[in-house]
Amino acid sequence: MSASLPTVIVPVFNAYQALDACLASLDRTLPARSSVYVADDASSDPRVADVLDAWQQRSALAITRVHRVANHGFPGNVNAALAATAPADVVILNSDTITTSGWLQRIAACAASDPHIATITPWSNNAEIASFPRFCENNPAPDDADMLAQAAATAGTPEYPELPTTMGFCMYLRRAALTACGVFDAATFGRGYGEENDLSRRLAAHGWRNVLCDDAYVVHIGNASFGPLDLGPGGDNLQRLLARWPDYNERIARFILSDPLAPLRARLQRRLDALARPRDQGDLFG
Repeated sequence: MSASLPTVIVPVFNAYQALDACLASLDRTLPARSSVYVADDASSDPRVADVLDAWQQRSALAITRVHRVANHGFPGNVNAALAATAPADVVILNSDTITTSGWLQRIAACAASDPHIATITPWSNNAEIASFPRFCENNPAPDDADMLAQAAATAGTPEYPELPTTMGFCMYLRRAALTACGVFDAATFGRGYGEENDLSRRLAAHGWRNVLCDDAYVVHIGNASFGPLDLGPGGDNLQRLLARWPDYNERIARFILSDPLAPLRARLQRRLDALARPRDQGDLFG
């Protein structure tokens, strides 16, 4: 088991093909014996169990796997996983993601840079305010995600800029911050949407930081995007979030209008172009 890296928690509910790709990427990008905790939230598709069985047989990771007998919803499922993995710091990784080389090591280095960092989000193609190349858009998955990850890792000294909220597709959570401020509010946010935004604001209110790990990149395949609030349709959870944090919409709007990440996206694009250029020239000249 890797003592220096956070435990990776993968919440699962059906979607066996995306899960298979996610788990394969973990095998490819994590050191042997890294801790991975898979929380299957009562998946109804038997193919999920088949995927997990095959993965456990081939993987060199230190795997813990649980299957809920009843569906808890995302906040409840993750809260149970957080209790089971204490006292480790964790990264909650959606099962519709593809990780890239060095992603977890760079997130761990970001966390080590400041003990007041509570949550960390990496760049992604589909991460709202942390999206690249186009801000607040669901960009297509890159053709070469590892090249993009290499570009992020070598674009310059990471700055770890402040974010108003973490993004739920891949979020580092510092255990000390959770101990101080609590976990997801499953009672308020039910089956999910808005719980990570609420947690981010609670943490910030107590002096903790939510930041971007601007030298890490993780692909997010998911296509359910509901704007910078990352909330599902219907609005009930949005109203619950705004009842608790009345300035949330304004805070997000100010961040989008000022776009403080624009220079970092431009730097990343320049580095990506530089890495791609030799390949393009080689294709051109044979």
